[in-house]
Amino acid sequence: MEDILYATMDHALSSGAEYAEVRHQSDRYARSMVKNGATEVSSSEYGSGYSIRVLADGCMAFGAANAMDANGLKALAERTVRAAKASSRLSGGIKMDDSDMRTAKDILVPRIRFDDIGPDERDSLLLEAYKAASSSLDPFDSRLAGCYLTLSLLETEKTIVNSHGGRLHSFTPRASMNAFITVLDPQKGAVQRHISKGCASGWEGVEDWDLPLRMEEEASVLGKVLRDARSFRTGKKDLILGPEIIGLVAHESAGHPSEADRLQGREAAQAGETFLGDESHPRRVGGELLNVVDDPTLPGSFGHYLHDDECVPARRRYLIREGSFDELLHNRSTAAAAGTLSNGSSRSLSFDMEPIVRMANTFVEPGDWSLEEMIEDVKDGIYMKTFMEWNIDDRRYNQRYVGLESYAVVDGELAGMVRSPALEISTPGLWSAIDALGREMEFSAALCGKGEPMQGIPVWTGGPHARLRSVPMEGVQ
Repeated sequence: MEDILYATMDHALSSGAEYAEVRHQSDRYARSMVKNGATEVSSSEYGSGYSIRVLADGCMAFGAANAMDANGLKALAERTVRAAKASSRLSGGIKMDDSDMRTAKDILVPRIRFDDIGPDERDSLLLEAYKAASSSLDPFDSRLAGCYLTLSLLETEKTIVNSHGGRLHSFTPRASMNAFITVLDPQKGAVQRHISKGCASGWEGVEDWDLPLRMEEEASVLGKVLRDARSFRTGKKDLILGPEIIGLVAHESAGHPSEADRLQGREAAQAGETFLGDESHPRRVGGELLNVVDDPTLPGSFGHYLHDDECVPARRRYLIREGSFDELLHNRSTAAAAGTLSNGSSRSLSFDMEPIVRMANTFVEPGDWSLEEMIEDVKDGIYMKTFMEWNIDDRRYNQRYVGLESYAVVDGELAGMVRSPALEISTPGLWSAIDALGREMEFSAALCGKGEPMQGIPVWTGGPHARLRSVPMEGVQ
């Protein structure tokens, strides 16, 4: 395999490229879906191909093909070099930084291989999870009006070489589960919940989720929201955010603003901009207790990798350090433009998509409070454990979060469920209001969308519980 990659790279260089990287990637998928208690889909597929990215006359170009021999890859290299040179008439100036290139083998060996788990076993697990969700509801109060469960297993193998001395071979198994649940009460309406789980491991990661128990608990909570949640008096209140929500905040209002390609303008038309380029907005947004990091190296995490797709070692990146925005996420070209070095943030979803600046596992670092201690220190507030909906502007500055499982906090105690509390606030306003962070961490999985064509890359979001002081809370009817 490496021989043909090196031959293609050398041909690109002899055709006029200043830099070239060649990748072979294969992906094996297995998917199962249960829809409202019936097996809907059980499938498997395989895809593989080659890609080449070159730098010529200060411009970058990318090419890919799903099946080619050595001569076909040489022709692809020539076309890609010609495309880069043609683009230089319109723009240029792209460079690659001086990052230390690595030769590495990143092989994640599963304890239980996906090949040992057949479609019947996958379907059986999802059907059991559906039955657990349905049986958790009192039919006289509410019913499970809709429940889609999807389980996906993916094995990705990559071999990458580049002309600056990088060489990487990796194998990563990943599992993910997505659930969309709707619970209905004919008198009180409906509530919905989306849940995602994900890990980089074999089938043992799926077993650790205990999906039947998780689905039973989730459906039961939705029934309680319909039955028990009450309206509340709006106004400024103390607010405790659960790990699911603070993780989303970390991803959306710290991770995305810190992507260097946004700051340098490339992502403006595709995924938005960042407020960090505006000098009127402060880089200091919180107190010294606040640290938001992105770390691909977390074992078992959905966004796990040890070297990025440019053969740069992965490491923990501090996006917010002690309350101030600190490090941007860089690949080699954005780092060169900024006069720094890549921090290993270049990722690609499949062989036919170019590697771009991406997050991995973005989270708020823990503090030293327990949830009980946070609640005890609140006189008039809300505990928003999970969310129903959210949105944020394309500069990642103004945002809104609406709670799902949420409780009033009165004189240091939980005082019943509240219906649809909403927080609408700026990024500095949110981060600066935090005065306490919990000890315990939790993570959620997601597919983060970015790029053209769109790449839904595996990530984790997470953190501890976080307490915000005196923020504006509204009710949604």
